[in-house]
Amino acid sequence: MVREVAIGAYQILLIILLAPLLTGIIKKTKAFFQTRKGPNIFQPYLDLYKYMQKESVVSEHSSWIFRVTPHIYLSSMLVVAAMVPVVVTDSFLGFTGDLILIVYLFALARFFLALAGLDAGSAFGGMGSSREMAVAAVAEPAFMLPLFTMAIAGGTTNLVGIVQSVINGGGGDLTLAHLMSFVALFVVAIAETGRIPVDNPDTHLELTMIHEGMLLEYSGKHLALLSVGVSIKQLLIFTLLINLFFPWGIAVSGGIGALMLGTLGFILKVIVLGIVMAVVETSFAKTRLFKVPDLLLGSFLIGLIGLVSKFVFRG
Repeated sequence: MVREVAIGAYQILLIILLAPLLTGIIKKTKAFFQTRKGPNIFQPYLDLYKYMQKESVVSEHSSWIFRVTPHIYLSSMLVVAAMVPVVVTDSFLGFTGDLILIVYLFALARFFLALAGLDAGSAFGGMGSSREMAVAAVAEPAFMLPLFTMAIAGGTTNLVGIVQSVINGGGGDLTLAHLMSFVALFVVAIAETGRIPVDNPDTHLELTMIHEGMLLEYSGKHLALLSVGVSIKQLLIFTLLINLFFPWGIAVSGGIGALMLGTLGFILKVIVLGIVMAVVETSFAKTRLFKVPDLLLGSFLIGLIGLVSKFVFRG
């Protein structure tokens, strides 16, 4: 029992420490393709340190919702981190690692963040909350379909069981349903992490921002908690992409050697996926807001075709 808890704590700590670095790598890669110098890959850590040194300024018109939202958001992401297999085919809360619960935890964090955007009474916060919920109405069904396809393939909705079934199946699991589900979830990942062409994480222009609009009223330690939570969410979605669809290299046992190899493989896959995400961002222009549902609807249809092909081709 102590060994399982130690491995689970190690995986959670790895997610927390690696999340800001992934954000820095994506920003640095985007700057490279845009022929800019860009910030240092460790800049997100320095930003978090700066936020922690400042006092949180809270509007007199806000309620308790504004104050508790950063804690709820970060706590939800940490619970998901305890459920997702990261470097070994097990997790701290693997016995409760149900895909449906993970979707609901993501929705819980989004719900409170949208409430907080409205709670301060600012125009930008309300606009960001409205746009976030409009995108989520299409993104959440598109997010669930690829996950359910993998659950049907693995015969369980438990994350550990799905990962183990893909590993045991070897290359035979690279079916049409498998690949189409990956493409569908990759498109949803762009929307869930607030990246181009759905959103632009590097701007505060009122005509384009969605996620940033809900964070404008936050400062100091509250902003640090939310920034960490957002980075962890991004890394968790990337982890779902690489460990549900391409888990090869993940450690099966909890030995020190296997754990280190699994950690190295995980970091390499995350960096590669982050670079791919940055290339996608620099290859497309920001989509108009009213066309975002069309993009997510396309992702939903790809996931639906993947799910149907699972039954048609028996693979």
